[in-house]
Amino acid sequence: MRQHFINGRIYTGELPFQEAFSVADGVFLKVGSNEKILSDASPQDEIIDLSGRFVCAGFNDSHMHLLNFGQTLNDAPLWKHTGSLSDLIDSMKEHLENHPPKGNAWLCGRGWNQDYFEDANRMPERRDLDRISTEIPIMITRACGHCCVVNTKALELARIDNDTAAPDGGAIGRDGDGPDGRFFDNAMDLIMAARPDPDIDDIKEMIRSASSELNRYGITSVQSDDYCVFRNVDPELINRAYRELERDGSLSVRVYEQCNFTGLKDLESFVNAGNVSGKGTDLFRIGPLKMLGDGALGSRTAHLSKPYNDSPDNSGFSLFSAETFNEMISFANSHGMQAAVHTIGDACLDTVLDAYEKALAEHPKADHRHGIIHCQITRSDQLERIARLGLHVYAQSVFLDYDNHIVEKLVDPSIAKTSYNWKTLMDMGVSVSNGSDCPVEHPDVMKGIECAVTRRSLDGTGPYLMDQAFSVREAIDSFTLRSAEASFEERFKGRIAPGYVADFTVLGEDPFRCDASSIHSISVIMTCLGGRCVYKA
Repeated sequence: MRQHFINGRIYTGELPFQEAFSVADGVFLKVGSNEKILSDASPQDEIIDLSGRFVCAGFNDSHMHLLNFGQTLNDAPLWKHTGSLSDLIDSMKEHLENHPPKGNAWLCGRGWNQDYFEDANRMPERRDLDRISTEIPIMITRACGHCCVVNTKALELARIDNDTAAPDGGAIGRDGDGPDGRFFDNAMDLIMAARPDPDIDDIKEMIRSASSELNRYGITSVQSDDYCVFRNVDPELINRAYRELERDGSLSVRVYEQCNFTGLKDLESFVNAGNVSGKGTDLFRIGPLKMLGDGALGSRTAHLSKPYNDSPDNSGFSLFSAETFNEMISFANSHGMQAAVHTIGDACLDTVLDAYEKALAEHPKADHRHGIIHCQITRSDQLERIARLGLHVYAQSVFLDYDNHIVEKLVDPSIAKTSYNWKTLMDMGVSVSNGSDCPVEHPDVMKGIECAVTRRSLDGTGPYLMDQAFSVREAIDSFTLRSAEASFEERFKGRIAPGYVADFTVLGEDPFRCDASSIHSISVIMTCLGGRCVYKA
């Protein structure tokens, strides 16, 4: 049966807008006027009146952590309770009372940010969490995901004491009594290893619940980094979970897996098992090698070329040596794998760009689509180098909602003015996609579009470098067309056009017509994946 959607305001990826489109067998058949679409409709066809609503291709979050998002849906939502340290503690106590951990499970929370605390000028530490419980292991993760804090019980289970050395690319907080419960970047793995691992049914439930939540935001595709969530879980088990969900019809988003590996041996085994970029189906494909280059700005662990303004003795750090970046990226480039590296600080970016240049000199590729994830703190020379190397950039415009408050306080002014320069990169011909890095931020596409257009925080802070603002069309394209380019799928999805997969989103208002400062409040009315409704308000 064919479906005909009429009386809409349809952004196809091109202008002018269209009125209607037809769908059959999961793809778009025709796009055009109501008259054109209805001219060959049969009595058996279904006709859906869009009542003038705005429609665009389904949103594609080009960098997030779907499995981690599913995991955190059961954690205490600390982003709601980060105005003060005392509120954070009270909310964890309440979560413990209402959701006591079962068996050997830990009590967890996600989303705190010490920059918002009104009653303390510091991060939480283990003694704060000991006030919640000394019998149950507790872990709370900062909003950025690059720092966690645990209580004394968790330290005991992880067998961490004052003699425990921090791994390369990580740091352990300490005070006069030993570890203070704070773990940064690679040191967080010491804690993760002590937590109980999920089985495949647990993993499938996390994927299902996260996918359903993503559909509520109009998302039909994601590019997701999942292997780093549970380091003791074989990546093939996660792949199997996705494929089983696909077979039983439970996977409601398309997934391009950003394959996170920290060592060459594991990457070689993965590739030798037949896993290369693009392998898979329309719903689940292997994507690029993903590496975590450095930390985050808010936790002061992004690797900068000049010290943080508020920490003259701190420039952050990279998580891998130049040698490791070189060998991992060179192997990927020469063995059918894209590469995508989390790079927030400009010092880290120098090393990553060197690695890409070396790899491409050894094995040249005309259309490699290697990329930089985040690409936040940058210098002019680096922007030019990104364009020259033909790299893809995975931006997160929604980061401006928070970073508007801190970037000029933390980053040297000479570098801050050329940072978050995604519009400049676009003007240089770089493909710039968009995403949320969920669960760092909620996967709220409309919020991301507004931040891209206004360069302001939702509380009005800013704008930050208004010359870097996207038009509404560029912002929508960054979540559709450009994201499809990141996964070599621009001829398959990202447009409403004949032959393209029928992934689309219906909104309550037209973002082209409403005030830019209200884009974040636009509701999602319906989300369709391959013509199948996966969310309806």
